[in-house]
Amino acid sequence: MFNFNYFTPTKVVFGKETELQVADLIREFGGTKVLIHYGGGSVIRSGLLKKVTDILDGAGIAYVTLGGAVPNPHLGLVYEGIDLCKKEGVDFLLAVGGGSAIDSAKAIGYGVTNEGDVWDFYDYKREATACLPLGVILTLAATGSEMSDSSVITKEEGLVKRGYSSDYCRPKFAIMNPELTMTLPDYQTACGCTDIMMHTMERYFTNGGNMEITDALAEGLLRTVMVNAEILKKDPKNYDARAEVMWAGSLAHNGLTGCGNDGGDWMTHKLEHELGGLYDVAHGAGLAAIWGSWARYVMKDCLPRFKRFAVNVMGVAPEGTDEKIALKGIEAMEAFYRRIDMPTNLRELGVNATDEDLALMAHKCAVGVDGAMGSAKLLYEKDMLAIFKASV
Repeated sequence: MFNFNYFTPTKVVFGKETELQVADLIREFGGTKVLIHYGGGSVIRSGLLKKVTDILDGAGIAYVTLGGAVPNPHLGLVYEGIDLCKKEGVDFLLAVGGGSAIDSAKAIGYGVTNEGDVWDFYDYKREATACLPLGVILTLAATGSEMSDSSVITKEEGLVKRGYSSDYCRPKFAIMNPELTMTLPDYQTACGCTDIMMHTMERYFTNGGNMEITDALAEGLLRTVMVNAEILKKDPKNYDARAEVMWAGSLAHNGLTGCGNDGGDWMTHKLEHELGGLYDVAHGAGLAAIWGSWARYVMKDCLPRFKRFAVNVMGVAPEGTDEKIALKGIEAMEAFYRRIDMPTNLRELGVNATDEDLALMAHKCAVGVDGAMGSAKLLYEKDMLAIFKASV
């Protein structure tokens, strides 16, 4: 195992009707003028946005609102939010929604408190030194952004999707009421479960440092999400299953399942970022579509981990060669994706990529990781292109 730092300062308020505590929590963390940032019309149609504004009105907390955060959130809206916050004297951000609204709010927070172009952070040109304080009312269990140090933004010009991580953006509080996720379409629920699992698997498939307790936590989390994803496919209103998945989403991306290793592989995410940037696909679905091709490509270089995954997570019998066991584990994961209606290749994702598109995505991915990246196997541009080709 390796040395590690584990920092999770977010106050979690979990359970039914916890959104009613939003004003008290904003006050607890010093907010006096709030930007409420949200996505599309779902928080309006559900009545959640009005409930939040009514609570803030009743508490005498001033606010302005900014909707429009979309999947693969756009830099243009971030700029709009930065200008609005500066104009209105906003000192606290409240993201109401899923990862898109949260990530967009984090970027806005960076832009308000740091000089220069906020895209510089996502383009790896400089480091942030501050971020406006942020709170979250979560409506979609997926990205784990409600407890993480990361955010992902898409620059419309050039369709460039990049992530940036810094402890400055970790939310001060996260209100997590599983009931708020019950109106989600089945597809979004399945995408969320896939993203949660991938955040865990990115940290699991490494060649650098492992801890038995971390592995056990990761394996248990994966099994739990798989069981409850299938429950939710049949019974979307199941509160306990919603709660299990929601809490798993936070634990999958707050650093817990990476303690003691080398930080994880993350190449499936980097490859998917290029899919999301070019084709604007749902993040979870894009991850599912690319994972099997990535796994087969790197498996022999990380064989002990893939064998352990097959046996401990996917329930494969430890019979035959290590390679056969590992391959059965990959196949079992793909079968699970199909059971929850997730794609296992680009065709099933609805993407008809040309050879030129595949080459462009591989090149942009290589540029984004400064040439090469990966722990299960170090991948260069030629490897990235081979994985994209295998996923067609």
